[in-house]
Amino acid sequence: MSDRRSEPLPGGFFGPEPANDEIQKIVDQVKPQLEEKENVKYEVFVAIEYMLQIVQGKNYLIKVSVNNSTDECVHLKVYVNLEGEIILTAYETGKTKCDPLTDFE
Repeated sequence: MSDRRSEPLPGGFFGPEPANDEIQKIVDQVKPQLEEKENVKYEVFVAIEYMLQIVQGKNYLIKVSVNNSTDECVHLKVYVNLEGEIILTAYETGKTKCDPLTDFE
């Protein structure tokens, strides 16, 4: 019997997986977009885990730590189109490291 937990449902997200260097680079690129929308400067912005959805490009749900002294996080929804453009499409603030990644708009 195979373990199918990390395999995507058709059109759905799969994961979560631990963040890697590729995910951190995506997070680094959308950080200014979030800071502008929230009118906040984040001293800490470290990707923790992510989920991936393959579409015409890729959608990522990414949990990001924003504070070293608390477990405060933000959840980002990021779209990377076929040309490689990285766009922050949605986000949720006020999350913690314990909050699971789920799809949102």
